[in-house]
Amino acid sequence: MKAYVIDRYKSEPAVRLAEVPEPDVAAGEVLVRIHAASVNQLDYKIAQGEFKLFLPYRLPQALGNDLAGVVVRVGPGVSAFRPGDEVYARPDKDRIGTFAEFLTVNQNDLAPKPANLTMEEAASVPLVALTAWQALVERANLHPGQKVLIQAGSGGVGTIAIQLAKHLGATVATTASAANADFLKELGADIVIDYRTQDFATVLKDYDVVLDSQGPGSVAKSLTILKPGGKVIGIAGPPDPDFAREIGGNAVLKIATRLLSLQTRRRAARLGVDYSFLFMRASGEQLKQITQLVEAGTIRPVVDRVFPFSDTPRALDQIAKGATRGKIVISMA
Repeated sequence: MKAYVIDRYKSEPAVRLAEVPEPDVAAGEVLVRIHAASVNQLDYKIAQGEFKLFLPYRLPQALGNDLAGVVVRVGPGVSAFRPGDEVYARPDKDRIGTFAEFLTVNQNDLAPKPANLTMEEAASVPLVALTAWQALVERANLHPGQKVLIQAGSGGVGTIAIQLAKHLGATVATTASAANADFLKELGADIVIDYRTQDFATVLKDYDVVLDSQGPGSVAKSLTILKPGGKVIGIAGPPDPDFAREIGGNAVLKIATRLLSLQTRRRAARLGVDYSFLFMRASGEQLKQITQLVEAGTIRPVVDRVFPFSDTPRALDQIAKGATRGKIVISMA
């Protein structure tokens, strides 16, 4: 089968088309013919070697962390899925490779595709929606009357997180360019801060939660707008010791994450607030709950552009440039 793989980190182009063996189907696994996959910042960062300390893939490795497709075959012990079922998933971090014609996915990471979405729309959902869910529902326990800041509202995570936070009853602020303000208000944002002309740290105060996708510098400022006991949940770093424990990291990783996040954790403690790093995990059960919200019209995916499979390298370049509204998708069709 055909797949786009990385042979080494920081190469140009980042991926190349290769012929690789079709995956075997073990017990508890489902073989999916991929119809569409979406591109995430995570894919570019993996290709650049930014995560090789805790995601030690054996190269060559196919890239891709989202898929929508059709079940081809199921392994022993699989009863929830049958050949012909339309499904979508964010495969486990150890089983990535959706820029390909086929992939085996653990049945626990898979969910039925929302009936009201195309394959391309469905492929745009899993990673970003699971990130938003695990940050706002699972970790922040966001509830009506609270205030949340979602950084980079026009991005993949941001567009879903705004809709989810509004559904949960929160007052939603976000940062974006002025050109995206009306669009983000349509999604549910109450306040849109133009990051080019305004400093969110001087505009907002007494917030309960910040979902930060911009990294350490933004996290440091985000801590200052929280009320006592508030939470900053960072998805772009710095990684913390809890994250190293969650993934079963070795001693080197545990020391590295402790040092990388030390200044941030100390600053949070001085302010009486909390910082934690989130690296989302695959979950078919959570995807099923997200599917209900999608089919009810509560959450709608935002697709910026669809590239054909043959243009996968260009799609990856596009995500590296940023300035996308929602997601970039690759279509096998």
